[in-house]
Amino acid sequence: MVIKIKPPDTFGRLFRYKTLDIQLLIVFFLLTLVAEIVGTVGGFGSSVFFVPIAGYFLDFHSVLGITVIFHIISNISKILFFREGIDKRTLLLVGIPSVILGIVGAYFSSTVDSSLLQFILACFLIVLSLLFLIKKNIAVKPSVFNGVVGGAASGFIAGLVGTGGAIRGITLAAFNLEKKMFIATSALIDLFVDMARSVVYITNGFVHGHDLYLIPVLLVAAVAGTWIGKQIVLRIPQENFRTIVLVSILVVGILSIFQSDFISVSIISR
Repeated sequence: MVIKIKPPDTFGRLFRYKTLDIQLLIVFFLLTLVAEIVGTVGGFGSSVFFVPIAGYFLDFHSVLGITVIFHIISNISKILFFREGIDKRTLLLVGIPSVILGIVGAYFSSTVDSSLLQFILACFLIVLSLLFLIKKNIAVKPSVFNGVVGGAASGFIAGLVGTGGAIRGITLAAFNLEKKMFIATSALIDLFVDMARSVVYITNGFVHGHDLYLIPVLLVAAVAGTWIGKQIVLRIPQENFRTIVLVSILVVGILSIFQSDFISVSIISR
């Protein structure tokens, strides 16, 4: 079985087409499974890890389309596995602006060059996570203003580049939610954002018929990864959960720097 896919923009200058056999499809599944496990343990979703992974196999707009499908499955899995509690106040405070700005970001995703934005976002995540890890006494006040701004920013970035979970993670960390409530609330917010931006992605033609064969792979990875992630979360002390969230965000920022098209283009141009 041979599957032909278009390479990511990052390597577009080096390769015109890339051919994947069934073995590489298995690699894609395993990487997606790991992304789901880490995203569940980190508490803010798998897209921050999945988008860079998918970028090695698909073009940018295909990544947006397939990510929203994967994320809807993933978030439904988290809501079912962590259904013990959802913080309704935080859901409304962060969720409503996330959904509205998610639609706005998705609308501009077809016209905006996202490479520089991804690079700036990665730098922001690195600086902010390091600040909170080093200065443990610093905390974002869980105010209405911070919740709305954090929700709006995460939704807009999610719609524009496919992932805003890390910003939402920083925002939700300020509300000091119990770990299972943190994950369930984040997943429900994310599900609403995904459903809203998926309409725009479909309208823009980002969801391609030739990518839909990946759905069974994504389904198994999402459900299995969430279940494994839950078993790990249940063994993590509550007092260590915020640190794990921040370390996950730091790792996301570093990986995003190296995966950024902005860095790749700069290196190639030299």
